[in-house]
Amino acid sequence: MEPKKILVSQPKPASDKSPYYDIMRKYNVDITFRPLIKVVSVSPKEFRQQKISILNHTAIIFTSRHAIDHFFTLCEEMRLTIPEDMKYFCITESVALYIQKYTQYRKRKVFFGQTGKIEGLIPAISKHNKESYFVPMSDVHNDQMKDMLDSLKVSHTEGVMYRTVSDDFAEDEVFDYDLVIFFSPSGVHSILKNFPNFAEMGMEVATFGKSTAQTVKDAHLNLTLEAPTPTAPSMTAALEQYIKENMK
Repeated sequence: MEPKKILVSQPKPASDKSPYYDIMRKYNVDITFRPLIKVVSVSPKEFRQQKISILNHTAIIFTSRHAIDHFFTLCEEMRLTIPEDMKYFCITESVALYIQKYTQYRKRKVFFGQTGKIEGLIPAISKHNKESYFVPMSDVHNDQMKDMLDSLKVSHTEGVMYRTVSDDFAEDEVFDYDLVIFFSPSGVHSILKNFPNFAEMGMEVATFGKSTAQTVKDAHLNLTLEAPTPTAPSMTAALEQYIKENMK
């Protein structure tokens, strides 16, 4: 089936130069951008139940902008004043620069990795192995950070400060698509929460990433397009190939 109405479960691109807009113009398809999940802070009460004292730490590790937003928001709600000499270790330079939204950026107290991966922080943390680290985390996380910090034998604590929840559909919100594109297992769970009969609705499904594809298969949905592939490393490349094939 040639998809004419497509749901991309991500925020609308900030630039009109996005490949999605090229696909819309080139193939005359209608693409709607609609996130299926959202990230929210835990409440101060929920955080206190973890019995973590942020001010007992001398350094914070940020793995994303979400982590920065929810860390500073929650600290403000709990009326915690973060010391001026607190050190920040960030997974990338762009995440490090984002700290300026909440506190003055000083190179002597902000460090970042060069690879975009957690392991990229090892050189900086090794040089500051006497610090006591706090890691703001999502409710859904693995032990990769904990294992790395354990291997470096530095003092550290991980705490859940935000969670991913379903971004529910309004009762009058139209949900009528030929193809729905998922980018995370959470997105799949959100659709099934909002539309328990989704499998019977006849919509085709596209996924990006192995875990997302497996979640779709486990739910017995109509998976017709998986990415990335050797010939389509991005979702937009895979989508364009799919549209071309079905136009034939």
